Amino acid sequence: MLIILVLFVGTTFAALRSHTASHSTNKNTTITTVHHSTSTTTTTKNTTGTVPKSQVSVQVANGTTVSGLAGTYTTKLQLLGWNTLPRLNGPTETATVVYYHPGFLWAAQEIASELAVPATAAKPIGTATPVPGATGDDIVVILGPDVAS
Repeated sequence: MLIILVLFVGTTFAALRSHTASHSTNKNTTITTVHHSTSTTTTTKNTTGTVPKSQVSVQVANGTTVSGLAGTYTTKLQLLGWNTLPRLNGPTETATVVYYHPGFLWAAQEIASELAVPATAAKPIGTATPVPGATGDDIVVILGPDVAS
């Protein structure tokens, strides 16, 4: 009976821990607006959207001559909770570009920050396909020499 009780408590703990870990954390940004009448209004805005990181498909492509770069960054993003796809080679880039589909600007900006590239690296994907087979991907990262050093 004691063994069953210990197993039940352990299983419950593991299930709760797994459930908590699978939820993404929402980052909140406080925006302060100062009006001319000296009153201040503070608004909190959810900047991560409604989709958890684990459900955002991210394709990482190597746009440099550095061998294994896409694999390194695919693993890094996966460990940060993103749904990464198999790495591949992409077109040569002079700087890292983070392409995004509509509704995923927040994800592109967060990934740019995690890769330590400027937020301006986030670009709308438009009708172009930056790498073959990436038409259904939410985010396509093409690594440039700025992350290779």
